[in-house]
Amino acid sequence: MSEKIAVYPGTFDPVTLGHLDVLKRASRVFDKIIVAVTTNPGKKPLFSLKERIEILKKSTEKMPFVEIESFSGLLVEYLKKKRVSIILRGLREMSDFEFEFQQASVNRKLSKDIDTFFVMTSEKYYYVSSSIVREVASLGGNVSCFVPKPAAKALKEKFKQSVLQT
Repeated sequence: MSEKIAVYPGTFDPVTLGHLDVLKRASRVFDKIIVAVTTNPGKKPLFSLKERIEILKKSTEKMPFVEIESFSGLLVEYLKKKRVSIILRGLREMSDFEFEFQQASVNRKLSKDIDTFFVMTSEKYYYVSSSIVREVASLGGNVSCFVPKPAAKALKEKFKQSVLQT
């Protein structure tokens, strides 16, 4: 029997406990999950690609089924290169579904062999987003209940630096 592999794409700026929840729950279905960190031209990330990868590696070090990589360009082309046909996506609320359904439909149109596997995040994380976390951290709030320790530490350092630079 062949290994079941999925690709979990995103900017992960920063990774949240909701992202980790999706990974843990999806590990019941997949043998390996490639977390594919991307540069999204429509977003201006707080952390560099290298920083996001490092935070993810530290945050998932106890998840042997996870591999962290980066990619740019079309997701379907990355999946073809990796010989993977499943995209893993987490859903928080109804507005996520509308966007994710559209994305899944476009990816399927671009490559008929690609399917999207949705995992609902646990209810304790449904309201957590990377943008909310960045905002709370930028205002000096404690984000340790929203993100893993490596991300909380990186956010604290990042905003301490930005305060010093002003």
